[in-house]
Amino acid sequence: MIWKPTYQISPAVARALMDIEAAKAVVEKISLSPAVQAVLRHKARVRSTHYSTRIEGNRLTLKEAEKVIEEKKANFHGRERDVSEVRNYWDALLKVEDWAGKKISLSEDFIRRLHAIIEKGKRAKPTPYREGQNVIRDSASGKIVYLPPEAKDVALLMDAMVRWAKQAEKEHIPPPVIAALLHYQFVTIHPYYDGNGRTARLLSTFILQRDGYGLNGFFSLEEHHARDLEGYYRALATHKHHNYYQGRADVDLTAWVEYFVKLLAKVFQQARDEALRAGGEKTTVEPEELRRLDHRAKTVLALFAKKDKVSVKEIAETLGLSDRMARNLAAGWVKDGWLVILNESNRARSYGLSKGYEKFLSLKR
Repeated sequence: MIWKPTYQISPAVARALMDIEAAKAVVEKISLSPAVQAVLRHKARVRSTHYSTRIEGNRLTLKEAEKVIEEKKANFHGRERDVSEVRNYWDALLKVEDWAGKKISLSEDFIRRLHAIIEKGKRAKPTPYREGQNVIRDSASGKIVYLPPEAKDVALLMDAMVRWAKQAEKEHIPPPVIAALLHYQFVTIHPYYDGNGRTARLLSTFILQRDGYGLNGFFSLEEHHARDLEGYYRALATHKHHNYYQGRADVDLTAWVEYFVKLLAKVFQQARDEALRAGGEKTTVEPEELRRLDHRAKTVLALFAKKDKVSVKEIAETLGLSDRMARNLAAGWVKDGWLVILNESNRARSYGLSKGYEKFLSLKR
């Protein structure tokens, strides 16, 4: 069984896809220092984390969420769950970036692992699908807003969705369209009791980043969903009946695809403008030495903007990896010639930048 979504590449979708490609092409030509890239990427990650959790009712402000992300011991009395949600989403976002960089294939195990991080943290075991019904009600009136498919159908529907996503990739369907439809179908199946929206949004991020539409991590689609929450929910409500089996299973999804890609085009254009301002309107080609570094290497390179050496622990925390994985990555970078070992001790191993890469750290172009 494979899912067969009904949709069209309407003129509005086609125009939005062209706008996305145009903005993407500009950003790819802008030469920014690793330090500037790191600032733009960090701001976008913080906004993504804050606004995606806010959609689900998280009460932390943007500044409070940033404090939780940057300070390990930060806490807010009475809002421990909110703090945990922000930390977990941040870790999940870093993991998604890592998986996307490795070109990991989408699978049900992938989804279960992602949901586990979102709900319980990065050491949690993959989450099984729900075993009962999950009714979504209006928080104020108690009225049923959506009645998802029954638990007995969830596994079959999830398998069909994943099969479709793999087939869509082979058929060269534009990644923004795949991201849109995957987002919709996941929240429609609603395979978990909680965390479905957050997982759906990160699945979209994964598809975009893995397939070349990550825009260097300079954008936050979640922010724009949150700023027009009514429009977001209205676009997802593709059929007037709340029951999955009474219309939503076979509804035409063109309107949702239009909403998603038009919003993505707007977000890409704003990210393009921000990158142009940061680069002083320059669109020079990125130096070869930087082009050959992957996204993780560039993130670590930016750490040297404020210090002469970084430790294994700092690399691990920045990339959301274990110390062992960070040490293995750094060993490869030493072989590549852009890192040098300053302290060979296993416990306090630290690294410096090779002289050839120091020139790329200036915040000014």
